[in-house]
Formats: sequence, C-alpha cells, structure tokens
Amino acid sequence: MIKAPLTLRLVGQALLKLALALAAVTLSMLLFRSLLLPALAAVLHLGEPAIAVLRRSGILAFALLGYWLYVRLHEKRAVTELRIAPLGIVFGALSGAVLISITTLSLFALGNYEVVAVRGMQGVPPIAGAILAAAIIEEIVFRGIVFRALEGALGTVMAVLLQSLVFAIMHWFNAGADLAMVLALTLIGAFWTCVFIASRNLWVVGLHHAAWNFAIFATGIPLSGLEDWRAKAPLESIYHGPAWLTGGEFGPETSIITAVVMVVSIAVLVRWTRKQQAAKT
Repeated sequence: MIKAPLTLRLVGQALLKLALALAAVTLSMLLFRSLLLPALAAVLHLGEPAIAVLRRSGILAFALLGYWLYVRLHEKRAVTELRIAPLGIVFGALSGAVLISITTLSLFALGNYEVVAVRGMQGVPPIAGAILAAAIIEEIVFRGIVFRALEGALGTVMAVLLQSLVFAIMHWFNAGADLAMVLALTLIGAFWTCVFIASRNLWVVGLHHAAWNFAIFATGIPLSGLEDWRAKAPLESIYHGPAWLTGGEFGPETSIITAVVMVVSIAVLVRWTRKQQAAKT
C-alpha cells in the first residue's frame, strides 16, 4: 500500500479537526437556542428583553462549552487558550478601541465623518452585549478552530493567510462589500491572528475584536456594512468623500487609513513576537 504524502495526510487531519470542532461548537449553540432557551423562557415566564439577554449570554456560554469539550475530549489537552489573563484582556480591549479610533477620529477631524445628532445611551447595552458575544464566537471559530487546524497542517504563515482570507470572504454579503473589502478584512483578520499568536489567548483577541467593533458602533458610522446596529448608536453620523478614504457603506474598516494602521501593527506585532520567542530559547 502506498502511503499518502505527509502534507496530504496533515491536511486530511486538519480538515477532520476542523469539522469536529465546528460541529461541537455549532451543536452546542443549537442545543441551547432550540431546546434550553425556550424551556427556560417558559418556566421562568421571561419577557422579551430578558429573553434577549439570556439568548446572547447562553449562546456564548454554550459556544465556549462546545469548544472546551472538543479540546478536552478530542485533543486531550488543557484548554490554555481560554485561561483568564486580566492584564492581557484589558490591554487587548484598550488597544482594539484605540487602533480603529485612529481611523475614525482622523476622518472626523478631516470632516469626512460628521456627527449630526446625539441619541444617548438608551440603545447601547443590548448592542454592546451582542457585539461582545459575536466577537468572541468569531474568534473561537476563526482563531481557535480554523487557524489552529490549518497551522498544524500548513505552518503558521500559510495558516494566517488562508484563515484571514476565509474570514474576509465570510463578509461578502454585507452592505458595501467588494474586492477592496476582501483585501482590507484579510489584513484585519491577519492582525487578529497575530494577536492570537502573540497571546495564545482567545479572551485577549476576542475583547480586542469586541472593543474595535464597539468603537465603530459608538460613532454612528457603518460597522461592517450593518445598518441595524447603526440606528441604535449613541451618535448619528454621516460620511462624505471617496469610499477608499471613508470606507463608504461598509465602514472605516475598508478605509486606506485602517489598511496602513494594520500593516504597521502587524509588522510591530510580528517583530515583538519573534523577540519574545527568541528570549525563551
């Protein structure tokens, strides 16, 4: 019997890991949403606001549970990427808000973004919860599952590129999506993967992602082409000027300013990570 080439076998193993991990997380979330949530809502006689909070928190908790069970039962190791690292989490959240604010504040200063009304904070808490849950679940999927599976088969660099491209393409059906969006989100996805490589912690990269998204939402500018959340932002803003500068309908993530910030940030983070790794050897 002729053995399959090593690379081919590694790819096959990676695809199996990918399928099993995604199934574990997806089935866990479906279990909560389809069975436990309706039962809890009926037994506790919850109103819609309480159900919405329970839905978001429960889906997130069961996504984490599904991932934890996959790692413990299939990979048979400690789930170190879910350890609580307070300083890293705080730094991740702050840096996430700061980095995208370089773009948004620059465009407000240039007059390309303009605040036209102040709505207040009434609609913020539920959106903040949704942003947090969505960002952490995305990081579980793309960095915890897809990247780690590809890294084991193809190496770190190729895994970063492929996973980041998939991350970008998954946003194709959002408003304002085009090839420029794919390039921009590939860069952003690569940066978040570099954050994960540097920290090996899903909370750090998840809070970075969530704070980034919340900082966009708070300005009233489009967030990844999503208009529903924009209508509940504390500020109502409009944008003027070319899409390559403002991000247009998709939002500041596709601005050339964000692209430059990401290229510089990736270079700095890669250099820092290499120094840290060299210091350990």
